[in-house]
Amino acid sequence: MDKTLIRGAILVTMDDRRPDYFAGDLLIRGDRIEEVCDEPGKLDPGECRRVIDGRSLVVLPGLINTHGHAAMSLFRGYADDLPLKEWLEGKIWPLEARLQAEDVYWGTLLSIVEMIRGGTTTFTDMYFFMDKAAEAAAEAGIRAVLSRGLIGLGEGAGDALKEGEKLIEDWHGRENGRINVNLGPHAPYTCPPEFLKKVIEAAERTGRPLQIHLAETAGEVEECRARYALTPVQLMEREGLFRHRVVAAHCVHLEAEDIRILAERKVGVAHNPGSNLKLGSGVAPLKHLLEAGVKVGLGTDGAASNNNLDLWEEMRLAALLAKGLEMDPTLVPAMTALKMATVYGAEVLSLEQVGQLRPGYKADLVGIRKVAPHLSPLHDPVAHLVYSASAADVQLVMVDGEILLEGGELTRLDEERIIYEASRCAARLTGGSPQGV
Repeated sequence: MDKTLIRGAILVTMDDRRPDYFAGDLLIRGDRIEEVCDEPGKLDPGECRRVIDGRSLVVLPGLINTHGHAAMSLFRGYADDLPLKEWLEGKIWPLEARLQAEDVYWGTLLSIVEMIRGGTTTFTDMYFFMDKAAEAAAEAGIRAVLSRGLIGLGEGAGDALKEGEKLIEDWHGRENGRINVNLGPHAPYTCPPEFLKKVIEAAERTGRPLQIHLAETAGEVEECRARYALTPVQLMEREGLFRHRVVAAHCVHLEAEDIRILAERKVGVAHNPGSNLKLGSGVAPLKHLLEAGVKVGLGTDGAASNNNLDLWEEMRLAALLAKGLEMDPTLVPAMTALKMATVYGAEVLSLEQVGQLRPGYKADLVGIRKVAPHLSPLHDPVAHLVYSASAADVQLVMVDGEILLEGGELTRLDEERIIYEASRCAARLTGGSPQGV
C-alpha cells in the first residue's frame, strides 16, 4: 500500500493527548494516518512513494462544513440584501422550481472547487437532485454528507421522501465510505408534524441521522409559538425527532429550555455565523450552547446567502461575535474555534475517525503556508489559523490519503470547465448571460 511522508511541518493535530502544536513528521499509509512523530526528520522515507517537504507548512485536519446547499452557488450574488422570507419566497424558490439535474451537478462541482481550495475536506449538503450531488462528490474525491431536502407541503412530499431513502440505498457508504447519506427534513415550518412522523419512520428504517433547519429567525419562532404554543426546538422534542441523531442548523433564537433539550438529546448544532449575519437573522447564543455541553460545528450555508464557502472566515466570525456580544475576550478562544471546524464538526456529523491527525484516522488534512506577511511572526500557529489565515493560504489538501490540491493546483477537477458550465446553468435559470454582464 502506498505511503506518503510529510516531513518537518508544524502539526496541529487536534488530539487532546498531544500539545496544541509541534514540529514533526506525518506518515500516511493508503487512506489512513499511520504515524505522528514529534521529532522532525525521524521517520524513514525509504518505503514512501511521496515525500513532501513540510517545513513551509502548518498541517492540520481538513475543515468540516456542517451545513450547506452546494448547488446554490449558482445563485451567488443574485438576491442579496433581502430578509430571509422575501429572499426565499420571492427570489430563491422560484429559481429552484426551474432547477434541472445538470444544474445541481455543475453547481455542486463549483462549490466543491471553492471548498477544496479553501481547505474543506468534508461538506454537508441538503438539496434536490442529490444523486447528481453524489456524483459530483465522488468525482471530486471529497468527503460528503448528503441529504435530499424534504418539504412536507404539497403533493410531492411522499415522492421526495422516497427519493431520500433511495439516495441512502444507492449512495451511502460508497467511494470507500466517503459518501454518507442522511435524511433532510427542511424545517418545522415546511414539515408539519404529520409529515415529520413519516420522516421519523424512515429514520427508524434506515438507521441514518437527520439534518434540519431550526430556530433560524425570530419570525419562525413566533409563528411556531402561535401555531403550536411551543418553540421549534420544543416542537421537535414533542414529535420525537430528537430520539434520533440530529444535526440542527442555525439555532439562532433559543430559550434556556431549548438549550437544555439540545444538550440532553445530544443534538449537534451547525453554527452559520456569516449567513445568519448577512440575512439579518441574528447571532446564535454560542457561549450558552458550549457551556451547556452542546456540540457545535461550523457551516457556511449556501453561497447564495453568505456569499462564500470559506470556513476560515466562519471560524473568525464565530470567535469574534461571541467575544463582542458578551464583552468577554476570553470566550471562544482560537483552539475552540478550530475544534468547531474540525473535531467538533466530525462529532456533529457522526463521522468516525475524522477530524484529528491520529494514527488510524482518515488521512484528511490541510497544509497552510507558514510564511506570509499576515502570518508573521509565528508566535502561535493556532491563533494565526483562526484570526489571520484565509482560504488563499491553503497549499495542500488531502482526502482519504489522496492529494486533491498541491501547490495551488487541483489534481482531479477541471476548474475552468466547471466555472464555464456553472455560469451557463446560472444564466439559463436567471435569464442573464453566462458572464453575468
